[in-house]
Amino acid sequence: MLMLLAVVLVVSGALVVGAAWGIYGKLPEKLEGFLVALAGGALLLSVTSELIQPSIDTSSVFHAMLGVAAGAITFAVADYLIDEKWGSDSGGGLLAAITLDGIPENLALGVALIGAGGLEVAALAGSILLSNLPEAAGGAKEMAGGRHSRAKVLWLWIGTAAILSAAAVAGNLLLTGAGEGTLAIIRCVAAGAVIASLATEVFPKAYKAEAHWAGVATALGAILAFTLSSFSA
Repeated sequence: MLMLLAVVLVVSGALVVGAAWGIYGKLPEKLEGFLVALAGGALLLSVTSELIQPSIDTSSVFHAMLGVAAGAITFAVADYLIDEKWGSDSGGGLLAAITLDGIPENLALGVALIGAGGLEVAALAGSILLSNLPEAAGGAKEMAGGRHSRAKVLWLWIGTAAILSAAAVAGNLLLTGAGEGTLAIIRCVAAGAVIASLATEVFPKAYKAEAHWAGVATALGAILAFTLSSFSA
């Protein structure tokens, strides 16, 4: 439990730190794009190696396929509703848009911590941490530049961090003792949602901000995640 709380605190705390950085600090657009691509590459490799592959090993390729497809479709539908129906610039839409990316990641983190040692979740936790910092900084910067006050934007991110922390804790506590087939599907649903969010939100944003170095940054992120993962091998 202490390890769960410590990991969740660090990962979710990165949202608040990143948001404060984006609101009150200066973040060059090209640097933001590079960091977003770096984090995206790390997260892509991590969900593949820490969520999908273990699910295949303990359950089956069929379970993994179902879970990834279900997660991607769920994200796509929710993302469409936020952008096209609810309005991503509204208060509720902003909160939904922010949490939509984070809930699958944190749920996956909580599930990954079931029966795992400290080093075994280092790659996934580190990748989510890397992802949260530039994502929060860029998102908070954009929101603060609109009709929302800086204080309101910061409190929105603090509330989001609390929601995502609850998702990680719930994923860990409620699913302890679940069968491998069930855990495999849940891991892959979360992984599918994360992959879809990378394709539709993260990488396009990174390319738009830093077209020439986005590919290199993505590769560096994957290398970083691979290095973190190798510590637990």
